[in-house]
Amino acid sequence: MKRGGGFGGGGNMQQLMLQAKQMQKKMEDIQANLATQTVQAASGGGAVVAVVSGKQELMSLTIAPEALEGADAEMLQDMVKAAVNEALKKSQELSSQAMNGAMGNLPIPPGIF
Repeated sequence: MKRGGGFGGGGNMQQLMLQAKQMQKKMEDIQANLATQTVQAASGGGAVVAVVSGKQELMSLTIAPEALEGADAEMLQDMVKAAVNEALKKSQELSSQAMNGAMGNLPIPPGIF
């Protein structure tokens, strides 16, 4: 009596495991590369500039001295938030593009990387 199911034999399973290891290595390489890349976004006409890594870490935040002169705290907070959020968005797009390229453009659920 022949059993059904499975992966059709040990050779196929070994091939699957090899492909999984290769994919894992490729993803690790991409993540290491993303950690070295940065994106930036500005708000308030360049008064606030946020720089974020490809791993969605805020690397720097620059506020022009002119933005502090007679500054309205709420407006400055809004500019900081806008710059950081836009930089994070750009970083997430960078990460998604890199991962989609590695995965052969298979859809990857948000937040996995």
